[in-house]
Amino acid sequence: MTLHPLLVHFPIGLIVSAAVIDVVALGTDPRSTLRRAATGLYLAGAAALVAAYLTGRSDAALVRIPGPAHGIVDEHWTWALRTTVYMGVFALGRLGLVLAGRLSERVRWLPVVAAGLAGVLLLFQTAERGGRLVYEHGVGVAAPSVR
Repeated sequence: MTLHPLLVHFPIGLIVSAAVIDVVALGTDPRSTLRRAATGLYLAGAAALVAAYLTGRSDAALVRIPGPAHGIVDEHWTWALRTTVYMGVFALGRLGLVLAGRLSERVRWLPVVAAGLAGVLLLFQTAERGGRLVYEHGVGVAAPSVR
């Protein structure tokens, strides 16, 4: 049984939700709990990315990968690693800034929001390649049974 398909959507939902909340929080009081909520979602999303990355690497040995898909698998792994490292560093750095009280002003918060949105772009690149593996090459999809 492969775990990657079961886990892969959690980081997407968590990180995209965090980014949306961050953008909404720009229009609220800087002491709003929305910023803390987004930070928690980014942390959970980064942890979910680690789980998705590790299960993806492990599950690759368990599924049939057609020849033409090997290049996309390599691209997907590369983007997944970039995204996982970036979001992990971003989430921990953001937590440190929040705990130190360094982000109380909106001007200081804008680059942090932009960095979160950059993470969403990395996530999109990773997911796009993963989707191509499934929907264009059938990686991890059971062959239809013949009756």
